[in-house]
Amino acid sequence: MKESIWELLLAGYGSMAVIVVFSIIALAVGIERAIAQWSFVVRANELGEAVNKALSRGAIEAARSASDRSPSPLADVFIVGFDKLGKISNERVVTSVHRERLRVLGDLKKRFWILGTVGATAPFIGLFGTVVGIMKAMGDLDPEKTVKLGEISGPISGALVVTAAGIVVAVLSVVQYNYFNQRAARIATEMKLLTDEFLENLLELPTDSLPAKGRTPDPEPAEKTAKRKGDDDTREAA
Repeated sequence: MKESIWELLLAGYGSMAVIVVFSIIALAVGIERAIAQWSFVVRANELGEAVNKALSRGAIEAARSASDRSPSPLADVFIVGFDKLGKISNERVVTSVHRERLRVLGDLKKRFWILGTVGATAPFIGLFGTVVGIMKAMGDLDPEKTVKLGEISGPISGALVVTAAGIVVAVLSVVQYNYFNQRAARIATEMKLLTDEFLENLLELPTDSLPAKGRTPDPEPAEKTAKRKGDDDTREAA
């Protein structure tokens, strides 16, 4: 049995071994992405609910604390909003928050390229193994003797197994790629809704409710500035 498995892995000059490695990698990436996406949705919804409830009652410190404690990547998006609020204009706060949201979504789609690569290359590796196997089977035949079908059917069928394996691995990889890609798109939509709700609640907060370190001093009115400058000139002239 060990010899037959070893011979199968070496079929097509090692093509089957490459396909087996590809299948293990695709399976590992699929499991890792499934866990990552599932935990992302759960944590993001919990954080969004906690933060938006706190902001709706004006408790910005509680909302910031919830973001600091949360393991969700969405917390990075909310923290950018808290850090920028009061320091720059509201339009730039919105831009900064959405830029961070896009960065988080980019991390959510990482390693998708592995599934796409396996799905695109596995059939060709299997086809290469089949072609090489058939060439070897034909090369082993004695041209001086009559060839019976049973003498070549075994090697050829064994070579075709490599192509079949490559197709199976490719199909499974493409299915995983499409599923996770579509799920990432749904997560992106849900994440945008949570972010938009967060920005609405954050930017509606009154200025006096912001933490002192998050506020910029109100600009001095022009008439006060002119009056103070005139007083200084009068004192100098005196």
